[in-house]
Amino acid sequence: MDRTARAWEILEAAELIHSAAEVDAAIVRVAAEITEVLKDKYPLVLSVMGGAVVFTGRILPLLNFPLDFEIVHASRYGSATSGGPVDWKVEPTGNVADRVVLVLDDILDIGDTMLAIRARVLGLGARAFYSAVLTDKRKASAKPIHADFVGLSLPEQIRAHGQGSRARGARRGDGDDGARRAEPAGQGMARRIVEGA
Repeated sequence: MDRTARAWEILEAAELIHSAAEVDAAIVRVAAEITEVLKDKYPLVLSVMGGAVVFTGRILPLLNFPLDFEIVHASRYGSATSGGPVDWKVEPTGNVADRVVLVLDDILDIGDTMLAIRARVLGLGARAFYSAVLTDKRKASAKPIHADFVGLSLPEQIRAHGQGSRARGARRGDGDDGARRAEPAGQGMARRIVEGA
């Protein structure tokens, strides 16, 4: 099966787990939590490309306080379904030195990518590190890092995509962008977890 047909198969077989209203409420709640903690710290916000694009675009307008914005691009997945070593496409710059840094990402899966980002940011001299994720995948084993701000929790048995994430390398980019979907681990069928907003 070609990539396009496989991507459509995953999108069309998805099952709803979280509604658009739940996603909207989670983003508003996370923005309020971030504001409470960081409003007086003039943070540097780093968005993890490409997964956090939709989450970032939805949460930034709700962060009504002074901040700077940049991107990082680190991935362990690409089009694979299991992670490998962190691949840095865009690294944090020296602009993080002596800054409070907030990293936005779509999902905290096993935590290795966020751990690598934190190590790089703190190694460049950041004063403090915070992370916010739209979704946190529940795991039976301990993660090496936990997000400071979490929108929604996901079952461990799925592979998430949508809201910027991807399934087997495919992203959704039509008018229903904002749909989160997931594929049960080890199965070919997808589960839709967040309805388009």
